[in-house]
Amino acid sequence: MRIISHRGFWLTPEEKNARTAFDRTLAAGFGTETDVRDCGGKLVVSHDPPAGTEMPWDAVVRAFDGTGLPLAVNVKADGLAPLLATAFDGRAIDWFAFDMSGPEMVRFRRAGLPYYTRHSDVEPDPILYAEADGVWLDAFETQWFDDTTITAHLARGKAVCIVSPELHGRDPAPLWRALARLSGTPGVTLCTDQPDQARQVFEQ
Repeated sequence: MRIISHRGFWLTPEEKNARTAFDRTLAAGFGTETDVRDCGGKLVVSHDPPAGTEMPWDAVVRAFDGTGLPLAVNVKADGLAPLLATAFDGRAIDWFAFDMSGPEMVRFRRAGLPYYTRHSDVEPDPILYAEADGVWLDAFETQWFDDTTITAHLARGKAVCIVSPELHGRDPAPLWRALARLSGTPGVTLCTDQPDQARQVFEQ
């Protein structure tokens, strides 16, 4: 199971989506999930509407280029598909986009860009599933899915990225124990705020 850090490998909340967190995740050998928006016609790293002081997106792209580590791109605004296509053009990065709106996902599909569709307790029918490279598997309110949900997606040729429960304020240990048998299964990724602890569980 691949492990990616959520908004970088941060140790304090202030480090989320900051250069320090990205440097730490690369040094530890984890991929990452991070957020992208546009500001003044340029891409920046930002979860919330940008103020103009955010890290340029190109800094993340340069950092991950050639590392072989996965980069999950949380698309926080419409209209970014062409800018992201340009940003990744010619780069050796294992990346995919997710969490964009339905119309924006159509643009990603038409442009042939890698995207994951979302499957969750509030989205039981993932949109544009057939063409998606994978599934972003989430549980907002209750832990509704288990390993059989994951293997069903894998059987249909979809990679799966699992949102770890602590991202929603729940204890991740029960799900991690349930997923332990999938630790060596190709195509499965865990997105977590606790990458070091997850590595200890899944690499035992």
